[in-house]
Amino acid sequence: MEVKIKKKGKTKKYKVISSWEEVTLEKWVKLTELEGLTKAKEAEALISLLSDIPTKLISKLSLPDITVILSRIAQLQQGQDKKLKKIIEVDGKEYGFHPSLSDITLGEYADIEHFIKEGVEKHLPDIMAILYRPIVEREGDAYIIEAYDGKIGVRAEKFKSMSAEHVESSLVFFWIFVEEWLKILQSYSTVQREEMTYKMLEKVSLKSGGTLG
Repeated sequence: MEVKIKKKGKTKKYKVISSWEEVTLEKWVKLTELEGLTKAKEAEALISLLSDIPTKLISKLSLPDITVILSRIAQLQQGQDKKLKKIIEVDGKEYGFHPSLSDITLGEYADIEHFIKEGVEKHLPDIMAILYRPIVEREGDAYIIEAYDGKIGVRAEKFKSMSAEHVESSLVFFWIFVEEWLKILQSYSTVQREEMTYKMLEKVSLKSGGTLG
């Protein structure tokens, strides 16, 4: 989307994102930090992040112009592709989303859990670097990713430029998995507690000469 702004008798063209896929992870994190600002400051920061219009010039735009730009950005966000992108490309290299979250290792999950506790927005590149890893073998849609070794620093830095659209869809997919996993874990813990309670009651009953059942 191009915006024409006239200043001092001269008209200059500026670019506003034309697709939500153009928004990088790094910019998306900054967008999440706008909460709490006044509406005017939020609008100014939003347009500044998603266009190449100079900040000083944004403050001089008319309210109708600001409304048109914000409406366009809102439409792009609502129309984003929410389907999980299993294979992405960053800096010319292919990375694959974890092929089977049900097979995720305790080490992988522990590291993700740590980053979540430290602050999701702050550690999104790290979380993405765990969920998306270099593809070592591929045949059509089937692929094998690099084994997890915990060394994600370089990849996390590169992933700051990955599409926010891919980040959002992968997080939704991951949260669904986590919710189901926690339900299973909670159910398992309940069963364990019931078994322990039964064994304790059984011991008490045997000592007192009674029986259970």
